[in-house]
Parts: sequence; structure tokens; C-alpha cells
Amino acid sequence: MREKKLTTAAGIPVSDNQTSLTAGERGPTLLQDHYLLEKLAHFNRERIAERVVHAKAAGAHGSFTVTHDITRYSKAKIFSKVGKKTDVFGRFSTVAGEKGSADTVRDVRGFALKFYTEEGNWDMVGNNTPVFFIRDAIKFPDFIHTQKRDPQTNLRNETAWWDFWSNVPEALHQVTILFSDRGIPRGIPYMNGYGSHTYSFLNAKDERFWVKFHFKTRQGIQTMMQEEADRIVGKDADYHTRQLFETIEKGEYPQWTFYIQVMPEKEAESYRWNPFDLTKVWPHSDYPLIEVAVLEMNRNPENYFAEVEQAAFSPANVVPGISFSPDKMLQARIFAYADAHRYRLGANFERLPINCPHSGVHNTYQRDGMMRFDGNAGAAVNYEPNSFGGPKADPAYKEPPLKISGDADRYEQKRGVDDDYIQPGNLYRLMPKDEQKRLIKNIAGSLKKAPVEIQKKMIAHFSKADESYGTGIAKECGL
Repeated sequence: MREKKLTTAAGIPVSDNQTSLTAGERGPTLLQDHYLLEKLAHFNRERIAERVVHAKAAGAHGSFTVTHDITRYSKAKIFSKVGKKTDVFGRFSTVAGEKGSADTVRDVRGFALKFYTEEGNWDMVGNNTPVFFIRDAIKFPDFIHTQKRDPQTNLRNETAWWDFWSNVPEALHQVTILFSDRGIPRGIPYMNGYGSHTYSFLNAKDERFWVKFHFKTRQGIQTMMQEEADRIVGKDADYHTRQLFETIEKGEYPQWTFYIQVMPEKEAESYRWNPFDLTKVWPHSDYPLIEVAVLEMNRNPENYFAEVEQAAFSPANVVPGISFSPDKMLQARIFAYADAHRYRLGANFERLPINCPHSGVHNTYQRDGMMRFDGNAGAAVNYEPNSFGGPKADPAYKEPPLKISGDADRYEQKRGVDDDYIQPGNLYRLMPKDEQKRLIKNIAGSLKKAPVEIQKKMIAHFSKADESYGTGIAKECGL
């Protein structure tokens, strides 16, 4: 094999990569050793800002293959025919921990997918749970502060968790899932993924449907008990990351079946639950799962930083035929995610290879900015309207109007006094007795670290969901 020549970033050949330029054998290092300065300066800048949430992740490339016709619901070309295959990149993360944190902790998992469609990128930025702790983004910074490190001790503070949750009953559904067996997946291939939010589909007739996205693991749900997960933390903090990489490397490609739930637009007005409340599910008895496609992850990244760390997903990235809903959390994420990437990666983050659309279409009037590493559109006109053939908007992609009415005010989203307790109670009653016992033990093991008054507030919430749920936790906490 022909030996490669080492160069500087400017392409200048390097004569010596082992010794610095000095004034004599024992003299001081010279400032003119520009290669030494380049190495040190670049090293100081190798780390970019860590994601505030979802910092620790594994990633993989894959494919999305349509198996069933849903063109009556969506005109998106990704669904245009059975057998159609689309390239995908997936990033699977923990939420609360830092980039170097352990994989097998009890935490919600991010399940983010970038579909490189012929109409541009569709980003499905979800979790491994169908609901979330809150339904209004104004609470999000406060909630995440409770999950991060205490400002005085720099330690995780379980009192903060339970204090927040005891004051936000809507969190009860997600708390029940988090402390259940599914709170610690055995690995990324063994968990489901969900869009969580309600989105919308538009068909060729411009009819609107409200939809939920589900990715059901074909490997089967497998989880870890708390004791096993704790042991693995001490042996292999990167257990899930390693497992996914080695599984794909061996040619054992994990798969998920993609399903949707579909609600006609008008039914949202009278449905029992607010269909845009992120703390609620749509029962399958009301809106059955409709099979759509198969997701397969089948290729590992060549470079973690370039492909996983710099991957930037945003719920704002939807393609014609897929759109938004009045979900308050979704509405805020449309702004927040892209804004986080502009901060972390710079204004041109969507021109990085991992984020760039495979369609090759990138006709914007955006110019300049830090790290503009392409031709910056050359001499092309950079304003609109213009008389020089610049790109124009196409009214054919206009969405039908969404009727909105009411006074501008700050509204709570739940429809009934008991809304925040019914679904957590139903979930608890669906669990086998042995899983109920583990759930109660897991909750109590954490809750009893909080002050007694907070314990009592939480037990009151659990009791409203199901009396035996609250009684079991109270007994386990010694109250």
C-alpha cells in the first residue's frame, strides 16, 4: 500500500510529527513551529457544545421500506407505493445524562430518525415512550433542570424530581412507564419508538387526518431489572452503544414495524381526550394500528463525530403530506430543536453531509455564516423577488387552512378533572401482579429519598390513579 503523506490542514507536507521546533537541544519551543500551534489550537476546539438533553447516543444508518398502501391518508412521496425504499439515519439516546454517562440507567430514550426523501428530509424526533412528563413547553426548562445536576452539589437530586412531579400531576403517566420494567431497555433493538406527538397527514385531496407514529420492535420487547442494570453500569457504561454497533457489524440488522393511528380531522373536537395532549395515548380500541412499513438499521457510522454527534434532527423538518398539529409541545419543539443546532453547530448545520438532503435540492437564499464550506451559491442572486431566475415558492405545496377560533389566553389542555389519573391507572391495572410489585419497588426506592411531605403528595396522586398503586408505594416507603 502506498504510504500517505501527513500534511497540515492547509495541505502543506509535515516533516516531523514527533518533536517540536526548539532553540537548541534544550532550549525553549519556538513560536514559529506553526504545525505544533495548529495541533494544539485545533485540539482545544475539538469539542462542540454538548446537547442539553439527549447527549449520550448511538447511531446507525438504515432503510425504510413501505409494505402497505396508505396513500388515502398521505400524499408524501415516501409512502407513494408499496416496496418504495428510503435511506434513514437513526440516533438513539438517553435523555438526562451527559455525553459520558452510562447507558443502562433508568431513563426515557430518544428515538430520532432522519428520512432522506426525494422531497427533502423528514425528521421523526421521538422517544421510546408514547407520552411525556408535561404537555406545555413553558414547563420544559424547569423540568429538565430537575433532571440535571443540582446547582450547589453538582449531584443528581431525586428530591427535585419528585418535588416537580408532585406539583405536576400530568407527569403521572410517564412516571409510571419510566419506573416500570420498560424504564431500562435491554438494548436499542429491544425497545419501541414513538412519534409521541400528534401530527397530521394530508392526502392528494387535501383532506387532513391526525396521526400518531409507532415503531414496534421486531426483536420483541426486552428489559433489564434494576439490579442487573446497576451491575452493568460498573462493568460497561457503554453497553447499549456497544451492543448496537456489534449487532450491526455481525450482520444482524434490527428491525421495527412502522404503524400509524389515524383520526379524521373532525373527530378531534369531540374525542374523550384532548388528542393533542402529549401526556395521553389514543387507545388502540378507538384508533387501531395500521401497518405501513419496515425500518431496518443495517450500517454503522464510519465516524462517530461526523455522523452521530453532528446529526441534527428537528420536528420542523416535514415533507409535503406530513405536517403539524396544535400540540403545544410540538409547536415549541419546531423552534427549539433547530435553534439548539444553530447554537451547537452553526447557522449552516443542515449543509453538513449527515444532515444534507439526499435529494440534492438546496435552493435557498441563505448565504454566508460561520463554516460555510460549500461554494456559498457562487454568483447566484441572493434576494427575492428577482428577475434573474432565482428559485421561487410553489403554491402547489400550500396546505389547506386549519380552522382556529377562540380568545388568546393561557389554557390548560385537559378536558376533565380526572384526566391526569385515568390513563396511568389503566396502565397500572394492565400490568401483571409481579410487574406491579417491581414498579412499586422501583418508585419507592427513589421516592423515599425525598422529604416525607413530598412522598405524601406523590402517594396521593398514585392513589387517585389506583388505590392499590398508592397503598403499595406508601407501604414500601414506610408511611
